[in-house]
Amino acid sequence: MTSKRTASYLTTLLTSITLMTGATTGFAEEAPAAEPRHGIAMHGETSYPASFEHFDYVNPDAPKGGTVKMAVVANGYDSFNPFDIRGIAAAGINTYLYDTLMESSDDEPFSVYGLIAESIETPEDRSYVTFNLRDEARFHDGHPITAEDVKFSFDTLTTKGHPFFRNYYADVSKVTVESPARVRFDFSDTTNRELPLILGQMPILPAHYWADREFGKNGLNPPLGSGPYRIGEFEAGRSITYERVEDYWAKDLGVRKGRFNFDQVQYDYYTDDTVALEAFKAGNFDYRIETSAKNWATAYSGPKFTDGQIIAEAIEHHRPTGMQAFVFNTRKKMFSDSRVRQALAYGFDFEWANKNLFYGQYTRTDSYFENSDLASTGLPEGRELEILNQFREQLPEEVFTEAYAPPETDGQQGLRKNLRTAMELLKSAGYEIKNRKMVNVETGEPLAFEILLFQKSFERVVLPFKNNLQKLGIDVTVRLVDSNQYIQRVREFDFDMITQVMPQSDSPGNEQREYWHSSNVDANGSRNYMGIADPVVDSLVNMVIQAPDREELVQRVHALDRVLLHGHYVIPHWHLAQDRVAYWSHLQRPEETPKNGSELNNWWISR
Repeated sequence: MTSKRTASYLTTLLTSITLMTGATTGFAEEAPAAEPRHGIAMHGETSYPASFEHFDYVNPDAPKGGTVKMAVVANGYDSFNPFDIRGIAAAGINTYLYDTLMESSDDEPFSVYGLIAESIETPEDRSYVTFNLRDEARFHDGHPITAEDVKFSFDTLTTKGHPFFRNYYADVSKVTVESPARVRFDFSDTTNRELPLILGQMPILPAHYWADREFGKNGLNPPLGSGPYRIGEFEAGRSITYERVEDYWAKDLGVRKGRFNFDQVQYDYYTDDTVALEAFKAGNFDYRIETSAKNWATAYSGPKFTDGQIIAEAIEHHRPTGMQAFVFNTRKKMFSDSRVRQALAYGFDFEWANKNLFYGQYTRTDSYFENSDLASTGLPEGRELEILNQFREQLPEEVFTEAYAPPETDGQQGLRKNLRTAMELLKSAGYEIKNRKMVNVETGEPLAFEILLFQKSFERVVLPFKNNLQKLGIDVTVRLVDSNQYIQRVREFDFDMITQVMPQSDSPGNEQREYWHSSNVDANGSRNYMGIADPVVDSLVNMVIQAPDREELVQRVHALDRVLLHGHYVIPHWHLAQDRVAYWSHLQRPEETPKNGSELNNWWISR
C-alpha cells in the first residue's frame, strides 16, 4: 500500500504547531461523543456498507498459489526498514510486511475501512479519533496487536523514523491508550479533517519485537510484521522473496478478500533497464510496467506477443498523474530568480521530443494535479479568485491575468522564437552574452548548472535540452550516477536540477506540506525538492488541509496549483492516463479496473 501524504511547520502568517508525543495513559478529557463506524470518507459518506464482503474491483474467488516475479532496476538494497531515512529499503517491504489500522479503497477519492481497527470513532469536528482494535489482529509470531503497539508505532515513527512522519502527524497533540484494544489521538488543530484517515494508514510495528533492538540499526535481519506476507529467502542487494502467510489473521476481511493471492512474490534487482526488459521477454520475470514510450512502441513484438504468451496492454486509469518535470533547486543562487527559471523553460522542446522520441504518445503537463478536477484552468474566477485575492499584493500580476501554459514550439518559428523570449527574460534578470557565454552582469559569473540523472535512458531527453540551452551561452553538465547515490544526493538537496515525479492523490491533504511548505526547505529527505519558501504557498497549503468539503477543497487546490505554476519552480514534462503493462499470460486480473488503475496485488495465477 502506498502512503498518501505529509507534514507541518510555521509561517509568519500562521500559528506554530507543537508536536507532543509524550507517554499518556488513562482516559482523555471530555470532548464531543462519536459513534463507532466501520469506515470513514474524507468528505461525504463511504461507498461500502459495514457488511461489505469485498471491494468491487477484486475477484473474491481468485485462487491462491504460484509465484510472481518482478524486476527492480536499481543498485540493490541494504535495509529492511522502509521507515528510516538511512539506507535503501528492499522493494515491497511496506506493502507486504506491515498492516495498518485502516485500508484505503481504490475506487473512491479517499475513504478508509477497518483493518487492524474494527471501528473508528471521530466527532463531527474531527478534534480526535479513537480506534477500536480487532481481537483477532496478530503479528506473525502470534502476539496480539494492542493499543500499546499503536502508540509505540506513532512514537517511534515520529521520533526515530523518516522526517516525513513528524511532518505528516504534526497536528497530533496527545496519544492515549484507553484499554488494550482502544487508542485515542487528540489533535491540536481541529481544522485538519484528514488526520483521522491518515492516522489510519499508519503501519503498526510490534513493540515487543523492538524492545531490545535499535530501530535504525536492524540491518538485514528480517523484522516481525503482521501483513499478508513475511520475508522468505533473500540475497542481500540482489533479490528478495516474500512468502504468503497461510494463517494470515485478516485474510477473510472485506478489505483483504480476493487480494494477495500469490504464494510468493519475488523481486530481482537489475542495474540496467535494457537487460531487465530482455530478461522479462525471456521469461525470467512475469510482470512489467513500461515507462519508456520508445520501448512500448518498438520492443513489445514478436512470436510470444502474437501467439498470446505475453500480453501487452495499456490499462486506462482516472487518477491524478501529478507532475513529472525538470525540477529547479532554488536554494542555488543561479535559480533564485523566477525569470531565470522561466527563461530556461523556453529551451525545452516538448513537441520535438514527443514526435521524435515518444512516438506521439504523451500529452504536455500543465498542472501539478494533472488528469483530475483539481487542476487549475483558464483564468481564476468565482471562489478560486476570492481565495487568491486575499494574497493579491504578494502575488505576481500574471497569476490573475495570464493562464499558465508551458512554452510550445509548434509553428513556423518554433524553437527560434522561444529562444528569443528566453534571451529577453535573462536580460531582464541581469544577464548578457560575453564571449559566447551567458554571464551575470554584476558578478561576471557564467550561468551554468548540472542536471543529475540515474536513468541512462533519460539522456536522450536531456541532451537535446542541453544543446538548446548552449545556443543561449548556458553551460549544462549532465551527470549520470547510480540509483543509491542519486537517492542520497536528492535527500540532501545536493543537486542543481533533477528530473522528478511528484505524484498526487484525488484528495490532497497533509502531504502538501511535504512538497511545498517552507518548514521543509532544510529538512533532509523532504519532498520540497525545489526549496519553496513562500508565505502565500504556506497559507494555501494550510487552507487545502483545512478544506471543510469537496467543493471547497477543489477551489483551494486550484489556487495552490496556479500559484505554484506561476512560480516557475519546474519545467513540466508530460503525462499519460494509462498504465502500460506487459505480463505473461498465466497472470489473470479482475474484470473491473478501479479509478486508481490496475493493482497487481489483486491479480492471480491461472495455469
